[in-house]
Amino acid sequence: MKKLLILLVLLTGTTSFAQNKNAKASFEVKGVCEMCQTRIEKACLKTKGVKIASWDVKTHQLKLVYNEKKTDLKTIKKAILNVGHDLKDVMAPDEAYNSLHGCCKYRDEEVLKAH
Repeated sequence: MKKLLILLVLLTGTTSFAQNKNAKASFEVKGVCEMCQTRIEKACLKTKGVKIASWDVKTHQLKLVYNEKKTDLKTIKKAILNVGHDLKDVMAPDEAYNSLHGCCKYRDEEVLKAH
């Protein structure tokens, strides 16, 4: 009986640990429109291990669900920067930003006013 109880506890602990592989994260990504939204979400979802990516146009908050065993936030953020979108504390490369459509140039005051 004692052995059965120990085995049951070990199996339950292993099962619980194996199921906890998905992480959630939320952070700010600069952008202004639905084209930005599509680009940001697509960059995230192309990253292996990202299951859900949802960017809000009004709040600029990106919400993610990703598999920590397959990717990490650093990799996901790099993908976002490479498509031209700044993060709160890191700017996208100028070459990537300059390739954005005119209405997506969120660093331009005139574009911000238009949205």
